[in-house]
Amino acid sequence: MNNKKELIKSLKQCEEEHRDLDEIIYQLYDNKTVNLAQIKRMKKRKLLLKDKISQIKDELEPDIIA
Repeated sequence: MNNKKELIKSLKQCEEEHRDLDEIIYQLYDNKTVNLAQIKRMKKRKLLLKDKISQIKDELEPDIIA
């Protein structure tokens, strides 16, 4: 049970960071503050977070093939 709580906590943190990165990237584009290397790193981090979120969700709710 404790492991499930830790997974949920980690999931929430990853989702929050993913949203934050999305907002930062949007603001950089919106303000015409374009540092392509920085944006590329943020997008890569965002993709890694998306994969981690999917992995955690799979652990919490495994696919059961009947």
